[in-house]
Amino acid sequence: MVCEITKETRSPLLPDRQGQGDFFVCDIFDAAPKGDMASMAHPIFSLSTKPDHRIRRYENESGKSYLEVKPSADGLATIHDRDVLIYCISQIMAALNEGQQVSRTVRLKAYDLLKATNRVTDGRGYDGLRAALIRLQGTQVETNIVTGGEEQLDIFSIIDRARIVRETREGRMQEIEIQLSDWVFNAIQAHEVLTLHRNYFRLRKPLERRLYELGRKHCGKKAEWRISLPVLQRKCGSASTSREFRRLVANIIKQDETHNHIPDYAIRLEDQMVIFRNRQADQVIELDRPSELCTVSLSPSTYAAAREVAPGWDIYALETEWRAWMQDGGLDAPKDADKAFTGFCRKWFEKRGRP
Repeated sequence: MVCEITKETRSPLLPDRQGQGDFFVCDIFDAAPKGDMASMAHPIFSLSTKPDHRIRRYENESGKSYLEVKPSADGLATIHDRDVLIYCISQIMAALNEGQQVSRTVRLKAYDLLKATNRVTDGRGYDGLRAALIRLQGTQVETNIVTGGEEQLDIFSIIDRARIVRETREGRMQEIEIQLSDWVFNAIQAHEVLTLHRNYFRLRKPLERRLYELGRKHCGKKAEWRISLPVLQRKCGSASTSREFRRLVANIIKQDETHNHIPDYAIRLEDQMVIFRNRQADQVIELDRPSELCTVSLSPSTYAAAREVAPGWDIYALETEWRAWMQDGGLDAPKDADKAFTGFCRKWFEKRGRP
């Protein structure tokens, strides 16, 4: 008897196009996918599969701080275009963890990026990558930030530029040079990134990806995170009506109840509340117990060096922040813990100044 494959039995995930042993074939092998927390918290990227020419503006409760996203003639960068950033961030973070020198200009092989992000590697994949680079460069972000008690206006593109370094005789790109914006590169240097599940690239629907990003950012390793539907819709940047948005979320939740396909988090809907539950809640409790990262020891001279690079800060409080950051990012114990901690304190002070 042949089993019939129906919409109910078929997995919502895209096929795994990586193949065994061929994931992230690039300078840093097996680099964990990572996303910057800023664009995970704010709906920078469009969920639309058609060109999105809306100007988006988000303000805090006081209305003093804002973020505005403006499209180019090709439309806003989409959540699938974000894969390019995730790949670049992953490579840079892996290099930093190995003590390598990095810059905001990244050279990569197009084929490696397509494979790493679970895309097809035929002409469609290369055409889609070219279009993604154009939208990323064309999308502008405007925001006012407060540094040193002064408000500054910052206007930038998501990536500053992209250049095809080499092409095949058929005109297919081989190597690409991408210059990240200061906004993205500063987030990397400040280690404001989170590790993503590899199945993120197999999620079909843009809204599924956005829901996972929000769960990863706000639920993290906690057992549960709750958010109301109206607030969730604003955080997703959805242009649907509230009724249609509820229907879309409910459909995703129904599929997740059947297939458990959303990585890391089970999503459920109760009245007007959407609940993200950590699928490994039992292991979340274990995080409070000593781990390899918690038992890493630092030399007395390291604390003295840390005080010099982060004057005014409680070094032991920074040590707690450092260990929590490594654990939350899924990092292994560093080869040189003293050097890694001192570098963390230096970046902390450069970003925040004196307390």
